[in-house]
Amino acid sequence: MDARTYDQWYETSRGKWIGQCEATLVRKCLQPRTGETLLDVGCGTGFFTRTLASAFDGKVTGADINYDWVEFAHSRDQRASYVVADARGLPYADSAFDLVMSITALCFIKNEITAIHEILRVTRRRFAIGFLNRHSLLYIQKGRHGGQGGYVGANWHTVKESIKLFRCLPVQNLQAYTVIQIPSGNRFSRLFEHGWLSLLPFGAFILVVGDMATASP
Repeated sequence: MDARTYDQWYETSRGKWIGQCEATLVRKCLQPRTGETLLDVGCGTGFFTRTLASAFDGKVTGADINYDWVEFAHSRDQRASYVVADARGLPYADSAFDLVMSITALCFIKNEITAIHEILRVTRRRFAIGFLNRHSLLYIQKGRHGGQGGYVGANWHTVKESIKLFRCLPVQNLQAYTVIQIPSGNRFSRLFEHGWLSLLPFGAFILVVGDMATASP
């Protein structure tokens, strides 16, 4: 799928709702402070990068391994900067960014543990990493038997598995939330998507958030 076709999905009624639900959760969990920098690892076409950039007053950067998608992201957004980079070997110094996020990008790469280590290495204060939930309606619809559409080849996790990925790593205050309980995007699913449901382990989108163990208060 080309970048333009992929990004246009976020302009559909269902895609816009799902994207905004996820972006709202990420922003709420990152708890940005004035002037903080943000890195989006595996930014793809830049939807979440530019969406979050509108809520930040610090420098925002998107990084992705796909040159064409990075070029597309840059063409859609003059607020953030974009670079070509592999999540498993980020070209930044330790603690280079106050905040780092990655929205389901790790579900499509090998050696996700290496990518998690890299994300934490360049994070100074707080991180948010999104995964696809195997205990969700979306998995039943799109994830089984190798996946369908944009989910072909994706690696799906449970909430418990996602949290275990951070075992013995230098993090603290680790928490997990889920959104998109019913992925149809119709009126009922939108009414059903209340804030307290993010504490349940069945939403299609898992977000694991935490602070670096060495982060200043």
